[in-house]
Amino acid sequence: MQGEWQGNRAGWWRGVWVALACAGTAVLPHLVRAEELAGAGRWQQWRGPARDGIVAGATWPDGLSADRLSRAWRTDLGPSYSGPVMAGDLVFVTETKDRKTEHVRALDRKSGKQVWEASWEGAMTVPFFAISNGSWIRATPAVDGERIYVAGMRDMLVCLDAATGKEVWRKDFMQEFGSPLPAFGFVSSPLVIGDHVFVQAGSGFVKLDKATGKTVWRVLDDGGGMSGSAFSSPFPTTLDGVPQLLVQAREFLAAVDPEAGTVLWKTPVEAFRGMNIVTPTVTDGRIFTTSYGGGSFLFSVGTPAAEGARPVETVWRNKVQGYMSSPIVIGGHAYVHLRNQRFACIDLATGKEAWITTPFGRYWSMVAQGDRILALDETGDLRLIRATPEKYDLLGEMKVADKESWAHVAIDQGTIYVRDLEGITAYQWK
Repeated sequence: MQGEWQGNRAGWWRGVWVALACAGTAVLPHLVRAEELAGAGRWQQWRGPARDGIVAGATWPDGLSADRLSRAWRTDLGPSYSGPVMAGDLVFVTETKDRKTEHVRALDRKSGKQVWEASWEGAMTVPFFAISNGSWIRATPAVDGERIYVAGMRDMLVCLDAATGKEVWRKDFMQEFGSPLPAFGFVSSPLVIGDHVFVQAGSGFVKLDKATGKTVWRVLDDGGGMSGSAFSSPFPTTLDGVPQLLVQAREFLAAVDPEAGTVLWKTPVEAFRGMNIVTPTVTDGRIFTTSYGGGSFLFSVGTPAAEGARPVETVWRNKVQGYMSSPIVIGGHAYVHLRNQRFACIDLATGKEAWITTPFGRYWSMVAQGDRILALDETGDLRLIRATPEKYDLLGEMKVADKESWAHVAIDQGTIYVRDLEGITAYQWK
């Protein structure tokens, strides 16, 4: 079943990239075409090539230390939570300056030197209980080889030419839909498929024409519930032969038909104050997610009982609570950084914990290859872990940032990019 689902997922993404390639064939300086990005496994969006944290490329070493991982360059930046993305020879990063303006910079991936910069007014202040971590631009952008799509805090999506930084269009969701300003800003990361970009914004889920920004459809309108914020990011998958986009809002998980915008199914996900933050993960045709205050859940989606209805079954639920860190799934087990700062391995067949560690930092971003997981702690510590249900198996660790690192770690063509609150550093395996 696992191999069957992987085949479905591979077919889905092949279709995505073929559509991208047909949409635009111009080859610009520093850039490559979309099919080349896919073939190279480029880090072009939230959580990498397939939005699941899994990366290809050369095999990682068996250990992690300063004699195996060297610093290539560093560029100073203003604060940001959004992770870097890549296209061709460019690395794209965001920042907030002077609490007033939001910026996007394109850096040369070999040297870190700036190629272009774009900016707009758009800063805001998050609620008092979250202010200690700053009111900075949050969502990781998406790039398709020609354009980059950047979520501004004030519920605005800005499309820029990836080669020059010139603005192509911008969409103000509050203005178009009359939706409220999200209390925490635009947090969910854009998803690009073919000729369209999908976003959780405007108090709903929206499909846009990626060339013009024109709205194609909008569904799951909650009227600004929970102050109109969405923390999770959409995830494309195929379940029971049906392509669908998983959309985790603050109080529920739903699936939407990417073409028609039809809501295929919807189920509640309990969370304290709607803190459904992680990106859901699909394994063996089932959906795993975890929430602050709710626990961990494995859902199964059945065949339609009636036209337009797909029953959702909770296979199991346990008390282990994730928080901000999206899980990695390897070999039938979910590896999750928890609300209590511990790291856990959960058997997806039974819902039981294989092991749970002592506490680490408040946030981990994770990427994986084979049975190896690279985990970046917000303290700036990078850990290489062997994924096994037998025990927590640490292969090595090293300090890669002196400042807090809340942005998702990225790996592209053998280079590891660490975005901390004062800059970005590129590391290379020796």
